[in-house]
Amino acid sequence: MMELIPVGILVGAMSGFFGIGGGTILVPILLAMGFSTKDAIGISIIQMVFSSIYGSYLNHKKGSLIVEDGILVGLGGFIGGFIGGYITQYFADRVLEFLFLGLLFFALFRLFTAKHVEEGSQTRTVNKALLFSIGVVIGIFAITLGVGGSIVLTPILVGLLHYPIKKAVSAGLFFVVFSSVAGMSSRLLTGTIDFENGLIVAIASLIGVWIGIWLKEHITSKKHKTALLLMYVVAIVILINKMWF
Repeated sequence: MMELIPVGILVGAMSGFFGIGGGTILVPILLAMGFSTKDAIGISIIQMVFSSIYGSYLNHKKGSLIVEDGILVGLGGFIGGFIGGYITQYFADRVLEFLFLGLLFFALFRLFTAKHVEEGSQTRTVNKALLFSIGVVIGIFAITLGVGGSIVLTPILVGLLHYPIKKAVSAGLFFVVFSSVAGMSSRLLTGTIDFENGLIVAIASLIGVWIGIWLKEHITSKKHKTALLLMYVVAIVILINKMWF
């Protein structure tokens, strides 16, 4: 499906700019295009693997990625994501849609109420076991819904751990590497993934990731946060339109 190429570029740009896996936007778009929820989630997971690995590489080169914290949360996310990949097949599509909608509302509220932290500020020291546990829980919840987890992790890093917004976005995308690889592995074992369409979206998304990260480095933190909030609102509107109208 050639129409998936521009979708992939768009989602990749948002992935790089917002530090999300891309499922926040991609799943509602695929649902609107006629894909089932489970197929949309599978395609989203493949795209997340590609965009998160490439995007994290670019963020590391630019010095905006805190690798140590990211590895701890990411390892937890890997375990949680692997479990989440198995859980998905036991949920009805309607249940997954409502869970996804609730996740979007939570992220919007948590990010909106977070205090602004200047870039270059010190982040709060957090217990390693807590970081790992956060990763496990987010990994299970996120991969079950076809999102990378940063939609939940980024608001936590900004609102509770006082990460500057751009470092939180970079850490969120790095987390997606672990959770999405685990989610794709478990789905491949259960045969519940659309690899053909997933690869089309994933490869196209690499172009968008480069564009998104370039834009992220050339915008102020306050404008970046405002854009992130708007992204959540758009995703909520798209999903509600699909579910009820």
